[in-house]
Amino acid sequence: MPKTINPALAALAVSLMALALAACGQGGGTTQPAAPTAVASSKAAASTAISPVATSAPTTGGSAASGGCNYNAKVAGPFAGEANALTGAGATFPQPLYTRWFSDYNKLTNVKVNYQGVGSGAGIKQITEKTVDFGASDAPMTDAQLKAAPDILHIPTAMGAVVVTYNLANVTQPLNLSGETVGGIYLGDIRKWNDPKIVAENPDVTLPDQNIVAIRRSDGSGTTNAFTSWLAAANPAWKEKVGAGTTVNWPTGLGAQGNAGVAGEVKNNPGSIGYVEQIYAEQNKMAMANIKNKAGKFVKPSLEGVTAAAANSAKTIPPDLRFTIINAEGDAAYPISTPTWLLAHQNQTDAPKAQAVTRAMWWGLTDGQKVATELGYAALPPELAKLALDKVCSIQVNGGRAFPGK
Repeated sequence: MPKTINPALAALAVSLMALALAACGQGGGTTQPAAPTAVASSKAAASTAISPVATSAPTTGGSAASGGCNYNAKVAGPFAGEANALTGAGATFPQPLYTRWFSDYNKLTNVKVNYQGVGSGAGIKQITEKTVDFGASDAPMTDAQLKAAPDILHIPTAMGAVVVTYNLANVTQPLNLSGETVGGIYLGDIRKWNDPKIVAENPDVTLPDQNIVAIRRSDGSGTTNAFTSWLAAANPAWKEKVGAGTTVNWPTGLGAQGNAGVAGEVKNNPGSIGYVEQIYAEQNKMAMANIKNKAGKFVKPSLEGVTAAAANSAKTIPPDLRFTIINAEGDAAYPISTPTWLLAHQNQTDAPKAQAVTRAMWWGLTDGQKVATELGYAALPPELAKLALDKVCSIQVNGGRAFPGK
């Protein structure tokens, strides 16, 4: 029998192919038309999906043509002369993925990669200051941040869902929650689980007369950026009073460090609610809410929902690959979906380190993609992976290409 083609993946592939062809034709360092910045910690937040984040693409960190980039290149073992140790820091969202990646990569190449999940904000700071060999973030850097390091490249590695999780002992079926109700909870306006607004979204669930304990991140976080960007898109009051960003001025809530910290606080506090990357909720067997999307459908967090969000947003991915898939169009789109990026300087001076960094990234974008799906992340569609590989190929060391091609 002929294989059935997933229409969402087909649409995504077509859109990304067009972008890849455009990138190959225009070379590096093109300036993009003005578009609203969507990730700054301010009351102005993104309300539509995959919009470009930048107001302009940085000259050295913008789109790079493939320039002979061999997409069939394979990292199959050690490379003579490369550094045998790398350090990286940043997002906790992809930390389970990167932990597995770098363990497998060490076995293959003998290169030890020490990755610290310290949050996206800290990762951006450390790569900007060049205290690590690469950074990681679930939120693209803003134009203001790139002014301090205009050659930083954004290299997407995987996509995933941020879930709303809760601790209600006697509620066994997934709750339905909208941005209106979740925003109301974190604004401090909804304080009981049997509040009429929550009851209205869950008419078949017996909700307890129990205080809600809101848990949120205390550190600068790309997960927070995704969560608050969704709230700003779905809840006008949240957009007006709080906005979106890796850090915001929270009206209420108990702070915790990292995805693991939030998951732990939710598990330890009856009646609590929080937000974490999906894999943390699954690993801890935590309840996950169905979230109301832009089409008005309550959608469970899933790889299919993330893929649908990306497919419906692909046409607006900018050449510098700073994009968002929050609150995407489509009945099947999961609204709190996000890519995650590795961050690297395009212009480097330490050849052994540059070779090791680019080889590790290349492996993650090729052989490492199957690990992403094994761990519950959505792998990059092939055409987006090629655009990411183009960025790796564009990394230079002392005027030459850093990636040795194998």
